[in-house]
Amino acid sequence: MAEERTTPIRLGTIAPDFEADTTQGRIKFHDWAGDKWVVFFSHPEDYTPVCTTELGAFAKLQPEFTKRGVKLIGLSANTVDSHDGWIKDINEVNACNLKFPIIGDKDRKIAYAYDMIDHQDTTNVDSKGIAFTIRSVFVIDPKKTIRLIMAYPASTGRNAAEVLRVVDSLQTGDKFRVTTPIDWVKGDDVIVHPSVSNEEAKTLFPDFRIVKPYLRFTPLSKEKIDATA
Repeated sequence: MAEERTTPIRLGTIAPDFEADTTQGRIKFHDWAGDKWVVFFSHPEDYTPVCTTELGAFAKLQPEFTKRGVKLIGLSANTVDSHDGWIKDINEVNACNLKFPIIGDKDRKIAYAYDMIDHQDTTNVDSKGIAFTIRSVFVIDPKKTIRLIMAYPASTGRNAAEVLRVVDSLQTGDKFRVTTPIDWVKGDDVIVHPSVSNEEAKTLFPDFRIVKPYLRFTPLSKEKIDATA
C-alpha cells in the first residue's frame, strides 16, 4: 500500500514509498531500490498494442540500464496474474526476455500517489469507466529523490533510449559538475556548470573553452565517464 501523498510529486521530492505485489513477489519500494537508481514507469493496460512494444523496448535495453546501476520497474492497473500472462506476449512479439518486475496496482493506490491517472483520454478506462494510468516515467536516484518526470498520453509510445540518455546525463552531471546540451550523448562535449568559476575550471577541465561568459564547453570522454561508473 502506498503512503498517503501530502505534497505534490515534483522534481526534488522524495519518491513515495509503498508496498506492492509484483511479478517477482511482494516488495517494499525503498528497500527494493536499495542504493541503486530506479526507472519507475507506468503503462495504461496489459494486452494492448503500444504497451506491448514499449515494455519490449525497455526489456531489450535493461542490460544497459543495469551497467549504470539502474533498476527498472513497471506498473499498471492490472493484476499480477495478468502481467504474468502478458509477459509471454511481450517476449514473443519483441524477441526479448523481460526480467524486471511489474507492479499490480488494480486499486490504483500507487498510481494516485504518483499522479499517474489519466485525466484526458476518455477511452483509456476499464470496463467500469475508471481511468487507467498514463505513460509516466520517474527517474529516482539512490537517495530516493525524483530527478526526472515524463508524462505521455496513452496514444503515444515513449522512447526507451531517451530515458537511458537522461540517466547518462544525470549521472554525468552528478559526478563531474557539468550540464549537458540538447541531444547530448556519451562522448559529446558537456557544459561546465555555472557554479564552477573559470579558475576552478582550469583545474577540473584543462581543455574547456569559453563560447560566451555563460556558455563554456569541455570534452568529457565516454571512457572517463565509464571509468567512474
